[in-house]
Amino acid sequence: MRRTLGAIVVSGLLSACSPLGLLNATVPSGGVRITRDVPYGDGPARTLDVYQPAEPGQDRPLVVFFFGGSWKTGNKAEYRFVGTALARRGIVVAIPDYRLYPQTTFPGFLDDAAASVAWAVAHAAEFGANPHPFLIGHSAGAYIAIMLALNPAYLTEAGLPPRQIAGGVGIAGPYDFHPSQLPDIAPVFAGSPESRTQPIAFADGANRPLLLLAGADDTTVRPYNTTALAARIAAHCGPVESRVYPGIGHIGILLAFAPLFVGKAPVVADVTRFVEANEPPARGSVRPCARPMRVDK
Repeated sequence: MRRTLGAIVVSGLLSACSPLGLLNATVPSGGVRITRDVPYGDGPARTLDVYQPAEPGQDRPLVVFFFGGSWKTGNKAEYRFVGTALARRGIVVAIPDYRLYPQTTFPGFLDDAAASVAWAVAHAAEFGANPHPFLIGHSAGAYIAIMLALNPAYLTEAGLPPRQIAGGVGIAGPYDFHPSQLPDIAPVFAGSPESRTQPIAFADGANRPLLLLAGADDTTVRPYNTTALAARIAAHCGPVESRVYPGIGHIGILLAFAPLFVGKAPVVADVTRFVEANEPPARGSVRPCARPMRVDK
């Protein structure tokens, strides 16, 4: 059953179909409250879903999760298995939709993402969450999360001070690539110089704590993106840790959020540990430059 479902999900993801509904059907719904289709801006693409533990609480960690899909495909409803996995760990999770190509190009999806973070901060107390969110994403969503964490301009434009976020987690994200050399991606970034589009260009060590995760067998977004960005941040004495999971590919690292595949890699455990270690008041901690960067393989 697990192998068959995994094959269906992977095949569907790679063919731009939507098999995640099948995966979501295997996720128990108990213990989590879901608030759907909340507008954070104008237009149908600017809505989000909120996942929170069923038991009332206050000052819980807050996560804004951005899905992937090459900035061209995907929607928030497909990622219920992610929101549920983290909410069951005591975390409040907002999963926004955002405008996709060809409706927008760079940096339109970053503007939407920043607006969704601003909404989550403004409404955190309503959901029992701390107003200092962690930005998390997979693939193109990891690009969004880490770009917002490294380049404060987008959050500032949305009305947030850069230090408002508690940290960021990038899962199999592209952080150092050449859009013009990728025919499928080039139109998304057309007209923008690569110096503006690459997260690694903004790695100056001034970031909030970051956790960068990748699969060693990822042939879609090479783990070089993760190790290169982590090394650049560490060289500037910034707070960062990274982990490359052996035997895991681009889709497998995402499936590890689902109960059927959680044994593939400890992604949920690592994300939860990072969030718990860096929520207030620990947000102010800074790793000494002399301390070596943590890279697990």
